[in-house]
Amino acid sequence: MVRCLLLCWFILCALAPLQAQDFPRRQIDFDLLVQELFAQQEDEQVPYEDFYETLFQYYQRPLDLNRATPEELASLYLLSRPQIASFLKYKEENGKLLSIYELQAIPEFDLPTIYKLVPFVRVADAGLQADQRTLWQRMAGEDNNALVLRYQRTLQQAKGYTPAAADNPAGSRYLGSPDKLYLRYRISHSHDYSAGLTAEKDAGEAFTWDNQTHRYGFDYYSAHLQLYNRGHFKTIALGDYQLQLGQGLLLSSGYSVGKGSETIATVSRPDLGIRPYSSVLEYAYFRGAAVTYTLGNIAVTGFYSNKRVDANLKAQLDTLEQERSYFSGIQTTGFHRTASELAHKGSVREQLYGTNATYQNAAKTLLLGLTALGISYNAPIQKAGAPYQRFEFSGTSNYNLGTNYSYTWQNVYVFGETAVSKSGGVGTVNGFVANLSNKVELAMLYRSYARNFHSFYGSAFGEATRNINEHGLYTGIKLKPFRKWEFTAYYDRFRFPWLRYRVDAPSEGYEYLTRLYFKPNKQTALYVQFRTENKGLNAAGNTTALNYVAQALRRNYLLYYEFAPTKTLSLKSRVQFSSYAQEAPQTTGYLIAQDVNVTFRKVRLSTRYALFDTDSYDTRQYVYERDVLYAFSIPAFSRTGTRVYGLLQVSPTRNIDVWLKYGLTHYRHQRTIGSGLDTIEGSHRSDVTAQVRYQF
Repeated sequence: MVRCLLLCWFILCALAPLQAQDFPRRQIDFDLLVQELFAQQEDEQVPYEDFYETLFQYYQRPLDLNRATPEELASLYLLSRPQIASFLKYKEENGKLLSIYELQAIPEFDLPTIYKLVPFVRVADAGLQADQRTLWQRMAGEDNNALVLRYQRTLQQAKGYTPAAADNPAGSRYLGSPDKLYLRYRISHSHDYSAGLTAEKDAGEAFTWDNQTHRYGFDYYSAHLQLYNRGHFKTIALGDYQLQLGQGLLLSSGYSVGKGSETIATVSRPDLGIRPYSSVLEYAYFRGAAVTYTLGNIAVTGFYSNKRVDANLKAQLDTLEQERSYFSGIQTTGFHRTASELAHKGSVREQLYGTNATYQNAAKTLLLGLTALGISYNAPIQKAGAPYQRFEFSGTSNYNLGTNYSYTWQNVYVFGETAVSKSGGVGTVNGFVANLSNKVELAMLYRSYARNFHSFYGSAFGEATRNINEHGLYTGIKLKPFRKWEFTAYYDRFRFPWLRYRVDAPSEGYEYLTRLYFKPNKQTALYVQFRTENKGLNAAGNTTALNYVAQALRRNYLLYYEFAPTKTLSLKSRVQFSSYAQEAPQTTGYLIAQDVNVTFRKVRLSTRYALFDTDSYDTRQYVYERDVLYAFSIPAFSRTGTRVYGLLQVSPTRNIDVWLKYGLTHYRHQRTIGSGLDTIEGSHRSDVTAQVRYQF
């Protein structure tokens, strides 16, 4: 009775700011969320698409707070682990939530956090009966069920699509058209099932049927079927899938976030286990079968994958004068546009197998895991022999054994993972997150990856893109001194004991970021951000076999302002500046962008006009762009020019959504754009995208 009275009180108090007892799920704008989770990036290979895909799935099918696991809540990257522990404790003491507004009664939950969270969660009606229909009947009646068709093209003709020169008729050219095609169908229901098919043809690839080159219409296909909660079977996966175990040291699905202005929630990785794969990254997945079986508090996962990967096979004579093939590494671009790229397609077979056992106590405060896996290829990996590659993996097979843990005690969450590879190299990552008060959060993480530690599908926290040859200590803090203000910062110190690519000596460095965020009301948001990175790189201009290493200092400044004067109009302004220096004189670059977004009932128009000017590629400017559904765009701009785009979304009927995007980049003082076969004559590049989604 007391709880019901308290709930009524919270609902009445919430009527003013929230305006409804049943919280209205408005169209969410991912822009600011993306900017918080990702810092200004320098690596174009970061798999943003996987993060965006999963987050959007949560938006389409919100998590039921009364059924969501701690790992599912952590995968939103909106709640810290102590906040999740506080939520679980509240449910244990008071029972299941009766309303979404009850979140205001949970300690550690403030209104800004709740506003970010509610688009991705819900509280199901406790009176609803379990669905007794068969799987096929449930799938036939599912509303989260859509077919997506996408077309993209660069309007200017690149060199790769022109006829070969008369004096070199065998010159390399693209085999297909400049059209990029994408098809996707997916049907899913949370905690029940997920099935989907994805197909893609990149620009320059041929749309053809050729069994010899493994091309069947589209160049790439991906399909999956996953079932959940079938008796003791928590998950059954067939086809393409991903694995997110522990802290991602051995198996990370790509659904992870690096260092950004969200300095607390992104430090630890959620242990999600088996996940469906429906992206178009043609390397970061497994193809085969996986299953998770539960025995009380223990969950056992077994997995097997057998797929072809792209590689440049080379012939070599062994000591018996017999020819054998080897390759230097897996190619991850996924492009099969030219004859040489096509020759590398699926040339090596990769097999991966293993198991994981996880124990979680009834209170969900303690998690212990053990993972063993092996990987093999039908041809050996053999590096080119550069000094920095001395400790890289070589051979046909590797295996790993690792253990992970996490524990929540009051307002402190500790976590970690340690693993060893066949070479004897050890990798470990350990940290903690603590809510020191309602206004102060702290996170620290230490990682140590040996120079001979080999993990092919690992992506734990680190400075480098791979978990090898790195030691570092990260410290992050979040302060909320006043209700409308938030200050976040991190400092990361790291060193690399052995040589790296473009770094011909052991090196070290540091990185720090500070951000001050102010949101005076629902219509306005403002933040200023400063980021500095200092690390060793080969000095430019050296001609010796081994270059000497000098510290490179990069600074980034960002000012962002958002104002929504009405429900239909949103204005976003951005100014960013960067500088780069390494012995030579400092170079600089800047970008100024203005967005105007208009939303009506069935029409949404997003526009941008941007100016950029950089002295060099080292000061290139990365900026997030709105794109069509399931696409993610953070282009880089260098030199001098302007960028304009418009994105129109229309819903002519209840079941159909249409997106049209046109983007134009104009480079001043340039006669050509791009390089190699992507060279465009002229100073303009324009791209068009059209997409249709039909919801069955």
